[in-house]
Amino acid sequence: DPYFPFSKSVERYIRSFAALGISYSGATMHLDLLDRPKKYSNGFCHWPIPAWTKPDGTWQPSTAHFTSLADPTAVGSGLTALTTLMHEAGHAAHFANIKQPSPLFSQERAPTSVAYAENQSMFLDSLVGDAAWRAKYARDLGGKPIPFEIIEEDIRSTHPFKVFQVRNMLSVSYFEKALYELPEEEVTTEKIQQLADKVEEEIQGGFSPRPLLSVPHIVSDEASCYYQGYTLAEMSVHQTRKFFKDRDGYLVDNPKVGPTLSSAYWECGNSRQFLDIVRELTGKDLTGDAYINALKEDVDELVKSEKKEYDEMLEKSAGSTECTDVDLDMVVKFVDGDTLISDSSTANGGLLGACGEFEKFVAARVAAAAAPAN
Repeated sequence: DPYFPFSKSVERYIRSFAALGISYSGATMHLDLLDRPKKYSNGFCHWPIPAWTKPDGTWQPSTAHFTSLADPTAVGSGLTALTTLMHEAGHAAHFANIKQPSPLFSQERAPTSVAYAENQSMFLDSLVGDAAWRAKYARDLGGKPIPFEIIEEDIRSTHPFKVFQVRNMLSVSYFEKALYELPEEEVTTEKIQQLADKVEEEIQGGFSPRPLLSVPHIVSDEASCYYQGYTLAEMSVHQTRKFFKDRDGYLVDNPKVGPTLSSAYWECGNSRQFLDIVRELTGKDLTGDAYINALKEDVDELVKSEKKEYDEMLEKSAGSTECTDVDLDMVVKFVDGDTLISDSSTANGGLLGACGEFEKFVAARVAAAAAPAN
C-alpha cells in the first residue's frame, strides 16, 4: 500500500500517459476522484461535449467528466483507485481523439460497441500490473520503488487463478443467453434462480462467490446483453499488447503507443467495425490466443521475465530526471462534488501544479480523518 499513495496517483497517471505519447487534443477533463456519502458507487466516464470536426473544418475538443471512488484512508484504496483512474483516463483519451465529421461518431451508445470502447481503457489500465510500470511509478512518498519481492509475491498469489476471471465473465454471457432463450411461460423467479445456479456449476465448477444474479449489468436496461464485450475486449487487449511487444520490444513508456492507438483505434470512432481495426493493426483476426497464452504462462517463467523488465526499468529510470513540464494537450479540473480543488489552466505550474494542489487536498483529507474527534 505505501507504494500506491493515492495523493500521487494523478501525477503518475499523467506522467505515464505523457511517456506513451498520448494527447487529449485540447480536451477539458473534470476529475471527481474521492469517495463521499451518496456518491454513485462506480467509476465511470461520460462526455457532455463530444469531440468532432465541424463542417467548416474547425475542431471541437471534448469535455469529459469521470470519477473514481478513492478513500485515501483505506488500505489498498490507492492501487484500486489508480487502476480505475488509468481505465477511465483511457476512455477519455480515446473519445478525445475521435476525428470525424459528426459528434455521432464519438458517443458511447450504439453503434459504438462495448468491446471497442473497453479495449482502449483496459489496455491502458493493464499497464499498472506490469513490473516495468511498477518499477518506475509504484513508489512511496519518499520516492523509493516497490521491491520486486512484493511484485513476485503478487504474481505467485494471483497468476494461477486468473483463469477464474475468464470463467466469471463467460458465466454472465452464457446466463444471459440462456435466460433470453427461455420460453415466456418458463420465465419465473424459481426458474431464473435455477438457471443461474446451473450456469455457475457448468462454467465455474461450482457456486460463484459473486452470485450471477448480483451482477448489475443483467438487470440494467442499458447494460444487459453486453457483458461478452468485456471478454472480447480482454482478448483484444492481449493481442494488442503482443503487437506492441513484437514490434517495439516493450510497452511501458513507449512513445509510439499513443500515436499508434490514435491513428489505428481512436480517430475512426464508431465509423469502423471493431474486428476490422484490430485485424488491421495487429495483422491478425481477433482470437483468444494471446489471452490464453498469457493465462497458461508458467509462474516461474513469468516471474523471470517480469524481473528482467523490472531491472531494466530501474536502470533506465536511475539515470533520468523527472520532467517538470508535462503536456497532454488538455485542461484538467480536479473537483470534489461542487468543490473545485485545482484547475490546470490557472494553477501555478500548469498540469503538474494542479496535481500538486490535488495532492495537498488529499493530504489534508487524510490528516482530518486521523485527527481525534472533539
